Amino acid sequence: MDHHGIDAVLFDLDGVITPTAEKHMQAWNRMFSAYFAERGIDPYSDADYFRYIDGKPRVEGIASMLAARGITLPEGDDEDLPDADTVSGLGLRKNLVFRELLDEGIEPYPGSVAYLDALDAAGIASCVVSSSKNARPVLEAAGLLDRFEVIVDGLVAQADRIPGKPRPDTYLRGAELLGVPAGRCAVIEDAVSGVQAGAAGGFARVIGVDRGAGREVLLREGADLVVDDLADLIPGLTEARS
Repeated sequence: MDHHGIDAVLFDLDGVITPTAEKHMQAWNRMFSAYFAERGIDPYSDADYFRYIDGKPRVEGIASMLAARGITLPEGDDEDLPDADTVSGLGLRKNLVFRELLDEGIEPYPGSVAYLDALDAAGIASCVVSSSKNARPVLEAAGLLDRFEVIVDGLVAQADRIPGKPRPDTYLRGAELLGVPAGRCAVIEDAVSGVQAGAAGGFARVIGVDRGAGREVLLREGADLVVDDLADLIPGLTEARS
């Protein structure tokens, strides 16, 4: 990627910096598989994850998945317990499974850490923009929490009532907090909804990382470039700063 004119890089977290997307997929699979089996309806699959859930705020993803199976539940609220038959309750069930999986540990992608190191050396700012409410625990588990002064996660979005992806608002907030115009920022995403958010925000570049969504899909939805690993971006960064 040509880094000329790029002063900041805005990273999604799950599937971009850390392989937590895999743990999220496992957690969603366990929760929805059990829930659907109890009701005798079509089983959940990983294809459902990419189509209905990946990259979206938790409540929106659950509602989208349920609608695909013809199920409507009340949204519920923060007072719900994990056994509540509400969208909020299902989200809490999933989060319990995810935190159990996270306790097993998480290693960041080596290529992503190498790219972060190269950005730091080049004086290019970075931040994390994630739909997840677990962004800080994930970064802490990966040993990367101190690498980011700005983190716009699901908790920030909820508290400030910022619309989630595929709207660009969370990414725009990240750029604002860094003090960098959107037109001088690059967005890096592995999810379709995140690529759509980047494409809608007037950012200088939208980079897709293909962790399963598909190269052609990411390009079609607004990515300017798709890579398999963020280390692939380092040569362009080195050339731009030489």
